[in-house]
Amino acid sequence: MEDILISLDNCSSLEELEQIKVQILGKKGYLTSEFAKLKDLEGDEKKQRAEILNKLRDEFNDKFTQKQKYLKDEFIKAKAKKDAFNFAYFDERSNSGALHPVMSTMDKIIDYFLRQNFSLEEGPLIEDDFHNFEALNLPKSHPARDMQDTFYFIDKLLLRTQTSPVQIRTMKQQNPPIRMIAPGAVFRRDFDITHTPMFHQIEMLVVEDGDKISFANLKYVLEEFLRYMFGDVKVRFRPSFFPFTEPSAEVDISCVFCGGCGCRICKQTGFIEVMGCGMVHPNVFKNVGYKNVSGYAFGLGVERFAMLLHKIPDLRSLFEGDLRLLEQFK
Repeated sequence: MEDILISLDNCSSLEELEQIKVQILGKKGYLTSEFAKLKDLEGDEKKQRAEILNKLRDEFNDKFTQKQKYLKDEFIKAKAKKDAFNFAYFDERSNSGALHPVMSTMDKIIDYFLRQNFSLEEGPLIEDDFHNFEALNLPKSHPARDMQDTFYFIDKLLLRTQTSPVQIRTMKQQNPPIRMIAPGAVFRRDFDITHTPMFHQIEMLVVEDGDKISFANLKYVLEEFLRYMFGDVKVRFRPSFFPFTEPSAEVDISCVFCGGCGCRICKQTGFIEVMGCGMVHPNVFKNVGYKNVSGYAFGLGVERFAMLLHKIPDLRSLFEGDLRLLEQFK
């Protein structure tokens, strides 16, 4: 037994330690066999022998636990040293970095509206049905509620499909006037050349008491904003439908690829759609408890703006982390 305890001290690996444990406490181990012999003893002799064996087992267990902890610590240290990231392998010196094109585009948009005295509001990524749909005048049968479009959780919770819920939360917390933008990530069940499951939106909302706000105000704001983003482009408004605005419009700009002459990307129309907008629907104001107010709103996809600004043909390339693309934005 003393030889076994000495071998514990000299043990150098967890595998060797486990073999020693089997020799002592295994089915055919030394202490197991000795304990089995107690049935042949009687009286004081059995008692004394049992005390000796119990003492030996306790001593072995203590030494085994200490040695096992030491070997595990050494194993972890050795593995960490082996797997450590060696920065000496890299000889290149990078003197400059750059924001991702999506983030730089978002910063440019936010900076513009902050300079126009808009507040920046944020909200949760996980929303409830009321804020994401019902308060925005989306009836139960609206296609946007379909499971193909929305990531649902239990208890009517979901990943927000738009940043519009931030508008609802802001209106429920504040009284007019309101001038706000709501940037952030949104989620939908789409993935193709022009859609990804996660993308970024920026929505704008302006609300004033009475009937001070008109579509002409919205038109002026958007024309100035789009020329700030894309330069001297033509801006076109087309009638459209959104449940949360009335009247509603799609906004187009003259194609940045062909200058409005017509090409494959703009489908020979000379214009590219960039956002949706409209006057806030009365039902939305009713759902947040507003009375005798007017307002307008718009929403845009940041990735779409980034693609147009940098002439990137495939939306998915913005999320692939390809250095050949990203290095172009240093």
